[in-house]
Amino acid sequence: MIVVVIIGILSTMVLVSIQAMLPRTRLNSAVRDLAATLHEARSDAISRNAEFQVEYYFEQDVGHPRGWRVITPFSASGEGGLAIRNEARLAREWHTLPEEVRFTSITLNGEVYNSGQVVVSFNALGGASDHTISLIQDPYERGYTIEVLALTGLIRFHDGDFHREYPKESDFN
Repeated sequence: MIVVVIIGILSTMVLVSIQAMLPRTRLNSAVRDLAATLHEARSDAISRNAEFQVEYYFEQDVGHPRGWRVITPFSASGEGGLAIRNEARLAREWHTLPEEVRFTSITLNGEVYNSGQVVVSFNALGGASDHTISLIQDPYERGYTIEVLALTGLIRFHDGDFHREYPKESDFN
């Protein structure tokens, strides 16, 4: 009887520790998925010598889940070739964020966005729109920031909410 009680207590402790780890895994997974999409968009832009875009959407509504997608330079008409207008571009499927993970802000070229839609681009030389994506997990308030460097399009990860201080004119005097 004592052995059964001890096994029950140990299994309860293991179950509680696994449940405590799962939320962190969901946030880490969302950050990895987004980073993989950004790497892929940059790589496609370089290899296809064309501009690729990534569209972020903060709120869940009709036609737009809370998440991101890649917009290719190719025509959505199915006839092949490059799209002439932005509206005619082929958009890939949406990647949705887990229910408890959300964008807190996206900073694009120094301007902070907290709602709506934000579109960034990756050019054929590997450069990107200078932007950071801050994500947080409710109710744990654990967050990450993904920074995309403008000149190279490379990605950096920061624990918590990160905003780079840009140089001011007075810094050069």
